[in-house]
Amino acid sequence: MSTSYKFTLNGKAAEVAGPPMARLLDVLRRDLGLTGSKEGCGEGECGACTVLLNNEAVCSCLVPLFQVEGASIVTIEGITVPGDKVTELQRVFATEGGAQCGACTPGMIVTIKALLDRYPKPTRDQVREYVSGTLCRCTGYERIFRAVEVLTGQRPAEGDGPEDPRT
Repeated sequence: MSTSYKFTLNGKAAEVAGPPMARLLDVLRRDLGLTGSKEGCGEGECGACTVLLNNEAVCSCLVPLFQVEGASIVTIEGITVPGDKVTELQRVFATEGGAQCGACTPGMIVTIKALLDRYPKPTRDQVREYVSGTLCRCTGYERIFRAVEVLTGQRPAEGDGPEDPRT
């Protein structure tokens, strides 16, 4: 049985028909062509499919379609700056080495956006808590923490100060 669901997707009205228990991740990727959210584990353990649902970071592989009725959803594709394809968060993430293989990057960026919306100058413990649900096998998280600290002005960019590991 297919039902129609209306919601806001990346700031625009959207409507999609599907079974109530269809996974939001599948609807985003297959039906709406938004492939930025990645399927990692399919069980809500890795965070690669993270989206914002009513401003909260959630694993879209765990969200049934019926739960999006009337909701606001933001995917990695919706995290942009008008007239610019890359946000400052995305730029710093790349320049500080927070993104390596890319498997976790969309989910990590979305999760960090939720963190920064709540805590504009988060402590390292707050960053650690927020990203704990997003598995990264490449960076050891240190570069991710560094990117957030650079972005929020809590640390100089690599090469800009005495904390440069190359000196």
